[in-house]
Amino acid sequence: MRVFLTGGSGFVGQHLIHQLRSEGHTVVALARSTSSAQKVADAGAQPVQGDLAELTERGDSAAHPAWLGYLHNVDAVVHAAARMEFWGDDAGFRADNHDPTVALHAAAAEAKVPRFVFISAAGVSTGTQRTAVVDENTDNGTPVTAYCRIKLATENALRSTASQGTTLVILRPPFIWGAGMNIAKMAADAAKGRFLWIDAGRHIMDFIHVDNLADAVLLALTQGHHGVPYYVTDGTPMPVRDFFTALLATQGVDVSASRSVPLAVVAPIAALMDVSARLLRRSTPPPLTNWLVAFLGRERIYDISAARSVLGYRPRIRLDAGLLEMETLARRFHADAA
Repeated sequence: MRVFLTGGSGFVGQHLIHQLRSEGHTVVALARSTSSAQKVADAGAQPVQGDLAELTERGDSAAHPAWLGYLHNVDAVVHAAARMEFWGDDAGFRADNHDPTVALHAAAAEAKVPRFVFISAAGVSTGTQRTAVVDENTDNGTPVTAYCRIKLATENALRSTASQGTTLVILRPPFIWGAGMNIAKMAADAAKGRFLWIDAGRHIMDFIHVDNLADAVLLALTQGHHGVPYYVTDGTPMPVRDFFTALLATQGVDVSASRSVPLAVVAPIAALMDVSARLLRRSTPPPLTNWLVAFLGRERIYDISAARSVLGYRPRIRLDAGLLEMETLARRFHADAA
């Protein structure tokens, strides 16, 4: 297949290119800078100069961006590009993520691209929805962050758009991890003692290795029902403490003895810090936010039965193998820097 990819120079995008190429697919990847184009080319894709912002910044009389012409010669669009932050207002994420996505989907439908795979986020159900185990039929509630609220709004907008023969498949991954992830700041903060557990890290969380997500994307190129979201994870939910202790250990940081704060204590403090920072229009988040409390202080398991039965999804990368790869990469980096 010939695949048009957005976000190809990012963490997820780089792995997607490798997986797609390894399966014999041809990848055309949008790149908005020279450095991004080089990363895309190095990964094995054909870079196409362009920016998703061109879809929404142009006036009604302006010509379509030249790169849209590539959509007439592809079998699928995989939309992985997004501004991903857990702080900011809805308007900003609507402009940066929602509007370009809706416009790209409309362009794909107009070009009669058979498949459009949208990488959303499992966090669309993290907020007022407090059920410990959720699936695609669980009411989403109101997400706790602007990023996730807009992801959910985008899902709804794409589903309500006339498809014109373009099948829309939505994937909802939770915390994405693996070699190449940007973990430096978390590791640095933890090394300085700026890391704490909520309720001793006992709450259950779910996550997905980036290569398992890439596998799910490949399956979505041919499988999946139109407009249906699918949760995809590693299928091994575990306590927050177990996962992050092992993850940060790959960077040589031990957080096993980090202090713990009860949820009943930290939740109101985070709520006060969160609302105060928003009222003051802070550009950066406070030390504690409602999202952080929701992420570390609530049970959340995503049922991947639908992905297994409909997409044929089977998590391939095990936790121990993924951690070993990260540890090996970190050691090599430090050895090269020495």
